[in-house]
Amino acid sequence: MRYQSYFNTALNIINAYHGEMPLAHFLKQYFALHKKHGSSDRKMITKACYAYYRLGKALQELNNAMRLKVALFLLWGHEQEWQIVFPENWLQQEYDTLAKRWKILQTAFPNLQYTAIFPLQSALSENIHSTDFSAAFLLQPKVFLRIRPGKENEIIAILQQQKVTYTQLNKTCIALEQGMKIENILPLNKNCVIQDYSSQRVGELLQCIPHDSKSLAVWDCCAASGGKSILVKDTLNAIQLTVSDIRQSILHNLQQRFAVAGIKDYDLFLADVSKPLTPALKNRYYDLIIADVPCSGSGTWSRTPEQLYFFSEQQIEEYARLQQKIVQQVIPQLKPGGFLLYITCSVFKKENEEMVQYILKNFPLSLMKQQLMEGYQMQADTMYAALLQRN
Repeated sequence: MRYQSYFNTALNIINAYHGEMPLAHFLKQYFALHKKHGSSDRKMITKACYAYYRLGKALQELNNAMRLKVALFLLWGHEQEWQIVFPENWLQQEYDTLAKRWKILQTAFPNLQYTAIFPLQSALSENIHSTDFSAAFLLQPKVFLRIRPGKENEIIAILQQQKVTYTQLNKTCIALEQGMKIENILPLNKNCVIQDYSSQRVGELLQCIPHDSKSLAVWDCCAASGGKSILVKDTLNAIQLTVSDIRQSILHNLQQRFAVAGIKDYDLFLADVSKPLTPALKNRYYDLIIADVPCSGSGTWSRTPEQLYFFSEQQIEEYARLQQKIVQQVIPQLKPGGFLLYITCSVFKKENEEMVQYILKNFPLSLMKQQLMEGYQMQADTMYAALLQRN
């Protein structure tokens, strides 16, 4: 009956949750108020809640209890302990693989289609395989490490010594399963950083920027916790770095991270770059501006599937307007011949290719390269990046 209790608790949480905060935060608050749940209880209840939202927009016509049963059967039906919550007729056929369980559920619920998980198909960027992308929501993404220059042998040696199961995707990228307390094993930020595979691939566009002995003036205008700045430092080496963000708290986190990463000489300021810059900021010009802009985050929703569940299509337009405001403010700060690296973790063309077309139409820039990083094939995020040069 323990798993029936997990089911009931998860259902109560789902009924109470309306997307007002990230699901992880909501669960943390719930467990803080209900201390009767031990570690293994919390793990199973969390697992059930996330399973529910991994169905995305599919089968929203069902009541929450039945939809939760569908989600658990699809994702965890092979685990015998959960079988107490499933209808008997689901268990009368072979169900040892996800494909077999999908077929059983499609018989019971003909509306269950992969593209129903993510129905905003017409809004997707070019070259995204809609079925594969939607199916990826049923898999928990992996954790990826980027090994910093010269630390490859050291990091691999630690992983092997600690008997960590990992996959090495290339010389500097390591894939790990979720749930591992990697911060207790590796010197994070100093010798390696947690950075999604697709985010690491942004370095492929940075390689297109000429960088000889000249020190480039670089502005990471939406720096967040500084992951892209560390990547730029590791890729281009000699840079004069400036970072900014709208959030004071995250700039504090960036400073702590930079200290561990050994990045000392940089300028930092608090700014909302969707609004006119101050006269002092307008007098600063850069060889490279990184605009990792606020976006729908749709390329990362397999990590936070509740965001897909509660997302409305009109929000795409709201993000696109914000992105236009940001590029309007930062592009004038490019030196002649300077580069703009425009980045989103979105799968929507209005935030990606159409935003680049807006830039090309309204500013004296040329497109050097654009790339969609299709992470859904790797249990990674999907991202878009474009490198443009000022004429």
